[in-house]
Amino acid sequence: MPNANLLQLFPKGMRDALASELRNDDNRIEEIRCRIGCPVSVLANGKVRLLSTENVAASHLDYLVERATCASIHAFAEEIQNGYLFTASGYRIGLCGTVYYSGQAIAGIRELTSVSVRIPHELCGCADDVYPKLLDNGFRSTLILSPPGYGKTTLLRELIRKLSLSGNRVSVADERGEIASISGRYPGFDLGPNTDVMTGGRKALSAMMLLRAMNPQILAFDEITDKSDLKAVIQAAGCGAALLSTAHAMDRETLQKRAIYRKLIKSGVFEKAVWIHISNGRRNYIVEDFLK
Repeated sequence: MPNANLLQLFPKGMRDALASELRNDDNRIEEIRCRIGCPVSVLANGKVRLLSTENVAASHLDYLVERATCASIHAFAEEIQNGYLFTASGYRIGLCGTVYYSGQAIAGIRELTSVSVRIPHELCGCADDVYPKLLDNGFRSTLILSPPGYGKTTLLRELIRKLSLSGNRVSVADERGEIASISGRYPGFDLGPNTDVMTGGRKALSAMMLLRAMNPQILAFDEITDKSDLKAVIQAAGCGAALLSTAHAMDRETLQKRAIYRKLIKSGVFEKAVWIHISNGRRNYIVEDFLK
């Protein structure tokens, strides 16, 4: 993603410090975090480091959100209710502060105390070892598993690209805009020449629309987290498309502790699993049969 778009989110002093970090090609920044009363911190290569900046003030957070929403914060009300927003350039911004309600439902967040900016990456080639192992007897429904921050979406994006390049019709239900990062109708990431993307809609609804309209051989989406996602998975599998998705889990034991994942296992929808582990700063991918 263009660094200029990222830097414009920050006030000048912070912008200059971050520009210096981004010029270091060996320093792959995954997240920038701004907490009131503390210097800006970055997560890079699995390690957190404080930058030499002035301490973050409330005005800095207000500036960042104003730039991220193009001064139209009300247009992002639904996203903010869920604790985050996305910029047009594909950066996911997590929000933390004081929650307020409308009746029994969360209406939004105000008086921000910290903000995190997640930076998506395109790593062509990261799936070179994994991809052939997923093609035994043709591609079968696959779930990518790891704790947060291990690169599930990055691997998902690269598998979509490789499947598309191989001639498969791939449809992507990109609920939060994080997979394709479409801006002005053009994707920010290369998802291949045979990929169609539906951005912004709920997974369940977008999946059904894509199955009816685009006739995909493979349907991809990010993060199975709740009952509606599980319902979308089961419905889509019943329509004959192979599935490619992600879920949060440390290992098999933690996967089976959550009721939603126990139901997912019982459904028998997924046949393959890709586990991501990090050792000595390097990501390792393990392909195996999904739990049944």
